[in-house]
Amino acid sequence: MDYLGGDERIVQAARVSYGAGTKSFRQDKGLINYLLRNEHTSPFEQVILTFHTKMPIFVARQWVRHRTARLNEISGRYSVMKDEFYLPEADQMRGQSTDNKQARSDEMVENAAEMLAEMKADQETLYKHYEGMIEQGLAREVARANLPLSLYTEWYWQIDLHNLLRFLALRMDSHAQYEIRVYAEAMAKCAQAVAPLAYDAFEEHILGAVKFSKKETEALAALLRGEDYEMEPRPREVFDAKLRRLGIERPALSPS
Repeated sequence: MDYLGGDERIVQAARVSYGAGTKSFRQDKGLINYLLRNEHTSPFEQVILTFHTKMPIFVARQWVRHRTARLNEISGRYSVMKDEFYLPEADQMRGQSTDNKQARSDEMVENAAEMLAEMKADQETLYKHYEGMIEQGLAREVARANLPLSLYTEWYWQIDLHNLLRFLALRMDSHAQYEIRVYAEAMAKCAQAVAPLAYDAFEEHILGAVKFSKKETEALAALLRGEDYEMEPRPREVFDAKLRRLGIERPALSPS
């Protein structure tokens, strides 16, 4: 909807004793990269973005886990909720992942078309019941209790750039649920338009970076020395996944 500040505001906040235009574009870019790389976050908090967003309720419930924004949501007590529901695309009708308790797999389920038809029929039936209850005089705040998580809600959501980038880092990740990831990718374009230098630094130091734990760093050093390392099976899987992200396959090392 609107925004306050941009790259120049970040630079001004970091160089609080200087006026605008005292540094070159190259120096401003270097400063913003330095701030983000070293987690000096307060200058990024000077930039504010406000979004008007509509999403299914199940996405909204994930979204509000990020408690660093100000929001005002449509109320089902004051308003009759619209007949708008989310239906997944056919290619998103996938089975439960076997190695991730909260995610879907890459395999389509059988009878996806029939399941989608059931979802749509259920949504139509529940909304018809909702309308009927209201027409019979039931309070809106009670009638809404029977509406499904696929119903669309909407809100105004205002957040500073530092916390928006944190939101994007988590929700643009490949492990995030597809539906919220689509919103994050759209909002990333807004952040990039408002503060292109800051967004480039975000891509460089956060999105495109790989973080290693102390144990993983020791294992990486061992690999560079041509040695194997000890690690429990699950942490080793996580470490190997990070190596693959870098285009590195862990070599099959001979036992010493």
